[in-house]
Amino acid sequence: MVAQIVAVVIFIAMFALIVSEKIERHLASLGCGLLMLILVFGFCMHSGSAVIDTLNVGSIFTPGFWYSAGEASESSAGINWETIFFIAGMMVMVEGMGRAGFFRWLCLCIARLVKYKAVRIFVTFMMMSFVLAMFIDSITVILFLAAVTVELARLLEFNPVPVILAEVFCANLGGSATMCGDPPNIIIGTSLGYTFGDFVTNTGLIALICLVFVIIYFYICFHKELSGGQAAVQAASLNPKDAIENKKDFTISCIIFAVTVVLLVTHAQTGLTVSTIGTVIGIVTLIAAGRDAIVLIKKVDYKTLLFFIGLFVVVGGLEQTGILEVIAGFIADISEGNAMLMIAIVLWISAIASAFVDNIPFAATMIPIIKSLAASQGVALPVLAWTLAIGTDIGGSATPIGASANVVGISVAAKNGHMIGWGKYCRYMAPATILVVLISMACIYLRYF
Repeated sequence: MVAQIVAVVIFIAMFALIVSEKIERHLASLGCGLLMLILVFGFCMHSGSAVIDTLNVGSIFTPGFWYSAGEASESSAGINWETIFFIAGMMVMVEGMGRAGFFRWLCLCIARLVKYKAVRIFVTFMMMSFVLAMFIDSITVILFLAAVTVELARLLEFNPVPVILAEVFCANLGGSATMCGDPPNIIIGTSLGYTFGDFVTNTGLIALICLVFVIIYFYICFHKELSGGQAAVQAASLNPKDAIENKKDFTISCIIFAVTVVLLVTHAQTGLTVSTIGTVIGIVTLIAAGRDAIVLIKKVDYKTLLFFIGLFVVVGGLEQTGILEVIAGFIADISEGNAMLMIAIVLWISAIASAFVDNIPFAATMIPIIKSLAASQGVALPVLAWTLAIGTDIGGSATPIGASANVVGISVAAKNGHMIGWGKYCRYMAPATILVVLISMACIYLRYF
């Protein structure tokens, strides 16, 4: 009982520190993770095995970590090193693509294709944001898209704010479509043994249906505001070729990206785990970078990786002390075993919580809970997994602080003199979030019941 109370206090303290932004989130998670190991596992439980299970270092040296037939791992407790290795490798690849000018080239090519018309750019950039976020971290997608959007808006004389808002929402939506699109999905997939194909045929289908409604929604909201933007600029001043500084590096980056997509799509058939794919792609990118490899290594977001490690330790403490089973039982009691009500609770709690707190720790916390619900209530675990993924990925769009992509988009706009306050942001994004959650719930009900 004492161990449970201490574990909950540490978890709440971590969340409070993350939300307050008084200290950097990786320091908050690592500090609380260390307290979990010392106070809960050491003083309260006197359990060395709990420490070993939570650190989970031994899993790295097992064959199943690098190669498997797609089955779920025996245990998802503790640090999910598969997630850490995959994200690190993808960070290296994305940095390489950015240095080669891939993202800027792609944006300018599409802008030229639609003849630099503001409304057409608006719609196509929404779709591009969705598709890119299926394979690349949404932060990177918005960083480059928003920057190019501001540049185009300056030359074509239209307001970039509506476009940036729509891009942010579509990036979060696109991230929900695949296993590698958003960090919560990576955690869900690696913890429960789901493949890239599993996500595409479930959350991907739901996200695609929602995209249609989202494009219509944002078009209705903003098309009049954007209709004034005309192509009063010569095409030569926005030549996509100018984005490519080194053709060799650009070609290599395109090939590496294409190979990554193929490996992710086929990893259920090849048996290669996402940790293997991330590691191999990262190494290949560094080899291809040559002398610039050190620069790419330095640009990796180590703070995010450390944040994940500390987070997994804290959540592991909740799991080891049995707190998560108590929460699962509470949800089961409220729903009274009704599967449809249980799905609604998981979906809306996930969406609402993710609008105000980081969706990564929330998803990591909920995975053991939905596993317990599935085991005790007879509800299919995959259905709860897809519900959790949609809720955490989409809910973050509702507020400026709900997802990292939101913060990046707003900051890029602000740097260029376009302020987006809470009022304007929520006025358009909160209704869009509610719309997508409702559509997603309807899709889940129609498909699985």
